[in-house]
Amino acid sequence: MSVRHPIISVTGSSGSGTTSVRDTFEQIFRREHIAAAFVEGDAFHRFDRDAMRRHAEQEAAQGNHHFSHFGHDGNLLEELEQLFRSYSETGKGRTRHYVHDLMAAQRFGLPMGSFTGWEDLPEPTDIMFYEGLHGAVVGEGLNIAQYADLKIGVVPVINLEWIQKIHRDRKDRGYTTDDVMHTILRRMPDYVKYICPQFTTTDVNFQRIPTVDTSNPFIARTIPTAEESMVVIRFRDPHGIDFPYLLSMISWSFMSRANSIVIPGGKLDLAMQLILTPMILNLIDKKRRAA
Repeated sequence: MSVRHPIISVTGSSGSGTTSVRDTFEQIFRREHIAAAFVEGDAFHRFDRDAMRRHAEQEAAQGNHHFSHFGHDGNLLEELEQLFRSYSETGKGRTRHYVHDLMAAQRFGLPMGSFTGWEDLPEPTDIMFYEGLHGAVVGEGLNIAQYADLKIGVVPVINLEWIQKIHRDRKDRGYTTDDVMHTILRRMPDYVKYICPQFTTTDVNFQRIPTVDTSNPFIARTIPTAEESMVVIRFRDPHGIDFPYLLSMISWSFMSRANSIVIPGGKLDLAMQLILTPMILNLIDKKRRAA
């Protein structure tokens, strides 16, 4: 953690909805005139799309059928930790972009599934914002979580997460449902080992729960809408959270535990604005006082 160079880390698995949360943060940064350095977790994958496919096939031929982007070996986690450390100490670091889809390919002039070159983060910035798979990893000689001043978990229930991933990958990346199912099965051990434990260390978790039947995510024709969902918001440390204020501001919300509030899915953006804006401004205030 760093007072002078704070870091916000949003962590969630593929299809969890971290990109939507990033949109809310961008709104807050813009409204509050906060200059942020944005880091995409996918930039720290070890292999581009074609190389990843070949490497997974090689691993499978050797008996490892679970090599995935969720695990250590599929990513440059030491380099990611170095970025977190560097920014927390100096406000500087290097990153790149992973070209996910056609829009990104047109933007960067590169084929889908490739990387841009490494480049320095913009300077000066008030804060670093990370969004990806491994923003709160601890273990195997790594402790990325220690450098993040605010850690956010985005964790839809598992069937909803799969539905979102299936629809996104079929629409944006041209995969079949069987392709996505195979990927989900291959990633499961790393999901349990690397993804789930991070949500113990996050400061706030947002978990969307559909109120419609998602029993078989592989045949779902549509993604449950926000209005067809509830969101459980869990605070690791509820001290200082003004629950009466949140309950009064968010219609139909209620507390389910002493550290948790449940809201209608359509109120998620409002809830994030109410909860996260004071937390962000507190980080910026501490930074400016230290300077």
